[in-house]
Amino acid sequence: MKKSSKALLLLLLLAQSVTAWSELVIRVTQGNDKPTVVAVSPIALNGIRVKEDIGAIVEADLQRSGLFRATPRRDMLAFPAAAKDVYFRDWRILGTEYLIVGSMREIEDSRFELEFSLLNIRAQKTEFKHAVRGRANEMRDLAHLISDKVFQAITGIPGAFSTRIAYVTATRNNGKFTYRLNVSDADGAREKLMLESPEPIMSPSWAPDGKDLAYVSFETGRPAIFRQNLVSGVREQLTNFKGLNGAPSWSPDGRKMALVLSKDGNPEIYLLDLKSKKFTRLTRHFAIDTEPTWMDDGKHLLFTSDRGGTPQIYKLNIASKATQRLTFQGNYNARPSLAPDGRTLALVHRASGIFHIASFDLITRRLIELTETRLDESPTVAPNGAMLMYATKQGDRGVLAAVSLDAGVKYVLPARIGDVREPAWSPFLR
Repeated sequence: MKKSSKALLLLLLLAQSVTAWSELVIRVTQGNDKPTVVAVSPIALNGIRVKEDIGAIVEADLQRSGLFRATPRRDMLAFPAAAKDVYFRDWRILGTEYLIVGSMREIEDSRFELEFSLLNIRAQKTEFKHAVRGRANEMRDLAHLISDKVFQAITGIPGAFSTRIAYVTATRNNGKFTYRLNVSDADGAREKLMLESPEPIMSPSWAPDGKDLAYVSFETGRPAIFRQNLVSGVREQLTNFKGLNGAPSWSPDGRKMALVLSKDGNPEIYLLDLKSKKFTRLTRHFAIDTEPTWMDDGKHLLFTSDRGGTPQIYKLNIASKATQRLTFQGNYNARPSLAPDGRTLALVHRASGIFHIASFDLITRRLIELTETRLDESPTVAPNGAMLMYATKQGDRGVLAAVSLDAGVKYVLPARIGDVREPAWSPFLR
């Protein structure tokens, strides 16, 4: 086997060694040079007792995008709950451009309605008025929905604050690791354990409806692909072949899965029909073909292969099996993740011996490095295309980080203790 093939296969099988786990925290490291100044007046609860500070969550969401700066509550001259209570002059003095006000009331069946408005301070008008509903344990969900609505109204881009992320952590105790697959809100809150195992877990992949995860687990003594329902926790083992079983990727309609198997002697791309459980081999080459990701049309796959001598990105026509090499800049381009625009590809790019996250335009073929850290890996793009998340090193610790596709906004999501790896950003959830 060629040296590059051995290196690529090692990357497929290597599970990250991490030292501890905990809920993620977020720290914005770089924002927009001229952020929009927004104020979030504390939500009027009208005697309703809730555990979450809804206004603070909205503030944190918007600031985490890097496009907004929040007016501190301590500087506010008043806390209006409705548009009729707003004196625009007071907010202009603070330099505020937009103001969010809202109030909550209880409705039937222990449910609550939160009515909120977005006001344009400079234009002295209400941009919109909207209401969201939920139960007492859904206050964070309501806050993220407010953030989504406000973000889209101001930027024109759908908000992704109501999405979730999956990631893998591990605990080391007496030289032994316990691996965990976790799912949390996009801001790292409400972490939920999906699977715990003494064997490695890797490559989480979201179903297009956001209800299931596929991932690779070594719990059977060799890599196998599982799918798991996020609500019921019910698991199904999808593969049990000798050798490599890896890199699951759901089709856009959720009916099929592209994956990598070496059951015939060499790592190749296969297609699994999730209803019939039929496997169809898509590639036939002596090199390693891996890391498939679907294009929006459901007729083509992007994948990594070293068939040209070094790992590069290729495009595969599923019907004809024809392949086309896409990347040529640099001696390593891998782990493709396609943005919602269908033309921007996030990938791992090696330059001068250092692994960076880069964007690659499938039409112009322009490649742009987005990160400056070392050993960056596993890019995953948000469903609104505004940010991408990846794993990297910060000192001697592994952390998750995020960067906008124009590299203008950056933030990190380290665990409070230890390392974290293998991020996967969910689709929009309903």
